Amino acid sequence: MKRSDKTILVTGSGTGIGQAVARKFAKAGYNIIILGRRKEPLIDASNILKQIITDEKFESSVTYYSGVDVSDFEAINTMFEKIAADFGRIDIIVNNAGVSGPVKIFTNSSYQEFKDCVSIHLTGTFWTSVKALEVLNDIGKIITISTFFTEENKYEQRPYRFRTPYTAAQGAKNRLSECLSWELVEKGIKAVATNPGPVHSDRIYKTVYPKAAAEFLRVGGFPGLSSKQIEEISVALLPYLGDEPGTIDIESKKIATSLAEKYKDLDLAKTQHLAKELLAKIQEIAEKVQNNTKKMIVDNEFLSQEDVAEMVYNLSSDEMSKLLNGKVIPNDRVFYPVKPIVERTLQVELDKALENKTILITTTTTEEKLLNFIKKIATKINNLNVKQLIVLTHNIEQSPEVSKMFEGFHHHALDLGDENTVKKIFNTINSRYGRTDSVIHFTGSYDYHNNLTSLERKQWDNMVDKFVNIPHLVTSQSVLSMATNHALDDPSLFKGSKGNIVIVGPDSPVGKKISGNVRARSEVFRGALRPYVTTANQELHDVLNSDINLTLVLPGNINGDLPDYDKLEQSLMGLSSQDAQKNNLIHYIDE
Repeated sequence: MKRSDKTILVTGSGTGIGQAVARKFAKAGYNIIILGRRKEPLIDASNILKQIITDEKFESSVTYYSGVDVSDFEAINTMFEKIAADFGRIDIIVNNAGVSGPVKIFTNSSYQEFKDCVSIHLTGTFWTSVKALEVLNDIGKIITISTFFTEENKYEQRPYRFRTPYTAAQGAKNRLSECLSWELVEKGIKAVATNPGPVHSDRIYKTVYPKAAAEFLRVGGFPGLSSKQIEEISVALLPYLGDEPGTIDIESKKIATSLAEKYKDLDLAKTQHLAKELLAKIQEIAEKVQNNTKKMIVDNEFLSQEDVAEMVYNLSSDEMSKLLNGKVIPNDRVFYPVKPIVERTLQVELDKALENKTILITTTTTEEKLLNFIKKIATKINNLNVKQLIVLTHNIEQSPEVSKMFEGFHHHALDLGDENTVKKIFNTINSRYGRTDSVIHFTGSYDYHNNLTSLERKQWDNMVDKFVNIPHLVTSQSVLSMATNHALDDPSLFKGSKGNIVIVGPDSPVGKKISGNVRARSEVFRGALRPYVTTANQELHDVLNSDINLTLVLPGNINGDLPDYDKLEQSLMGLSSQDAQKNNLIHYIDE
């Protein structure tokens, strides 16, 4: 029997890619640690892995930890305490755990759904990596599996329609992996990410393709059914897509009966027929999307789960991890054409006066310099005879001086991370002043000289709220204010809606000599905002046919110069006054 002294931990490893990775390393004689939320798949995977080890004549072990959600602070902490006691040290950690998250237009996913998806993909990767440092060997490796449907670098954006939380979290994961490589280099630990393209599944009807097809039909329409009815039928029948006709008959009758009772104008038999036709259309679109995606691959073949496992295995070797430390390795083979959406310059003028417009400024920053700038631009806007200017500041960790600073304005200090509070303030604005015309949201920045791996979990969670979750909440509620809340049930009401939303993201680092460490940290949350804005814009324009502009402005430049606040002021005034669809891009105004 061959004895192994190497151990690997793979998250989300009961099924799919995670299990394939575990199988690959089991064949190489590693001790395997697998984990996940559900016990049954882990038991099955454990038995498969043990059989591989037996067949290969190794003496290595398989250990599983069930009930572990990687976003769960206590569960991860407890698991690593057990690993330290049982194994002492481990050699490799593979961040694979993930969920599809909501497959919906970004305005229609609940805030909790959005946060949960970000928490599993981004926070789960972060906290699992941080806690793994307690048990990783000095030459350990952290391999992170992301996706090609996000940003592989800050200038190439790949929007993923109906997947805003997913693509935002994955973009930040790529930048986080780069950051980990810089922060951990002195420990000898390597960090590499890989972005697989579409991966083959024998269970196409259980993937995101049917969910995306259902959302496409909810937005685009299906004869004889309202958008709300399409959604209700899809939720009820998608779990049975691909099942026997008898099962479809039974389940379609159930949902038809429910709808006929709820909507008195619906005929039961006709509704059941429409439900079955809708499901068939969803299947047709899902298969078409998959086939069209294959045509963008040189050999018309998706990756197999074993292909991804092979990539992870190679990246984790001493030689390759040293050569590729800090890199995000494409593994997609997809020729995916994208529009150029990153600009270095911004040419804007006041398209029309801001008179009689309702303008909203929101911010989560506590930085005095930025707050003074916000006060300056608020004063300038207020002097243009607008209908109403409203300033909202985040009351979490905010000093009383902030309220004093905005005493002369229509100002509220509130929890911008609370969905009900934010919805209420937008509803109040709409009822008093009509639709919101323009919204400017300032995220502020963070200390790029402070190691992210030294953060307490609560500090990290606050940063995710500030730079990912809250910008989304403000954006989604702004869009509904510019269109109408009724558009949630009738997407056609988004068509032609106008308005401007500007997110001013974190500044670039400032200084004459900026280390790679600092640059890498500064990009983590920019790496979430860029793909978020890219995907949300695609949905706003290509799907909903709205004329709402969503723009991301990233101040500062690569030379380390201070942001040009005069240029920023001019840009924001112009962007807020736009009356047509334009400048909905990512702008580096100081480059």
